[in-house]
Amino acid sequence: MSEPVILVEKHGEAALVTLNRPQAMNALSRELRNAIAETFDKLEADPGTRVIVLTGAGKAFCAGLDLKELGSGANSVSGSVETRDPVTSMARFSGPIIGAINGVAITGGFEVALACDVLICSSEARFADTHGRVGIMPGWGLSQRLSRTIGIYRAKELSLSGNFMSAAQAYDWGMVNRVVPPAELIPQSLKLAQDMLSLVPACLAAYKKIIDDGYAQPFGEAMVTERRLSAAANKAVSAEEIEKRREAVRARGQAQKA
Repeated sequence: MSEPVILVEKHGEAALVTLNRPQAMNALSRELRNAIAETFDKLEADPGTRVIVLTGAGKAFCAGLDLKELGSGANSVSGSVETRDPVTSMARFSGPIIGAINGVAITGGFEVALACDVLICSSEARFADTHGRVGIMPGWGLSQRLSRTIGIYRAKELSLSGNFMSAAQAYDWGMVNRVVPPAELIPQSLKLAQDMLSLVPACLAAYKKIIDDGYAQPFGEAMVTERRLSAAANKAVSAEEIEKRREAVRARGQAQKA
């Protein structure tokens, strides 16, 4: 019996999701694309999962669309608009997605990485946008997300050359949160997931939403959005709850200082 193309391992309310086609550098076959979409949809429907850590098995995070499958005619390049679009399903997950980038993230794999909310990279990670070298155009957000993340000039340099970017360069350019030794990648990613889970439960998804909604708008509109959403949410919080939580925040700050 063949191995499943995606693995899910629960760590309390966090799920470690692993792309599992290491022999193919976790290339996005039709089966794996559908599995990513189905997995994220199932985890979104599970109230016991509030944070996801996404990584790849073996030496690669994801080598992009399975060009061997595409070249055989078994699937169409128009797969970027197919029903089971993995990036759209990732966007439907209301909690944070931590990308634990263990190796190369190329083209469609780069798009999957950019669909995460936080990126922690192994020092072995590298990124490349090779759409132009293959002769296809991005359809999962890379052409828009990358320029908003690292700036339009740097994004054009990467996408219009197809050159690789190292983990260190990605950190210097502000695309990734941190770079860690390979052995520390999953432990640190799961630790961050637990830190996120220590927030007031109702705040976690709501805070992610207010950031994302505002980021998609001009600054003035975003400020109106923040005021509208925060006013509605804050009305439901009592002074007693705030005081109790303030003490917990103070204690945590003292513990981290030590």
